[in-house]
Amino acid sequence: MAGGGRSGPGRRRGGRRQGRGLDWSRRPERGSASLWLLAVGLALVVFSLGAAAVGSARVARHQARVAADLGALAGAAHALDGAGAACARAAAIAAANSARVGRCALDGLDLQLTVEVPVEPLPGLRRIATATARAGPVRG
Repeated sequence: MAGGGRSGPGRRRGGRRQGRGLDWSRRPERGSASLWLLAVGLALVVFSLGAAAVGSARVARHQARVAADLGALAGAAHALDGAGAACARAAAIAAANSARVGRCALDGLDLQLTVEVPVEPLPGLRRIATATARAGPVRG
């Protein structure tokens, strides 16, 4: 045969290498493992961000409850001094717990206090966690 005439596994025909095994140029799933890995990684990142946002909102909610409870108890202790003194004491305790007073009302000797705690569960997303508590003397 002219030109060597060898046809073997290393010989090129039509620009493709012929050899033992599979012809990878014809398999449609080439590189799909990388795409699956990226998709799973993206899903994990999105899930983690969602879980962090929910956790942050829950912490702010608990913080608001604590501030409202403690502020109402402290304010109710000063209910005999009037609404101004009771609400001022409640606001001081709420501020010490990183909250601000939304509403404070004295009903007889009972103090009802609503506090707000700002929270940013995701960057650029600001929300307000609120809680209301009522405190007064024990009635038997």
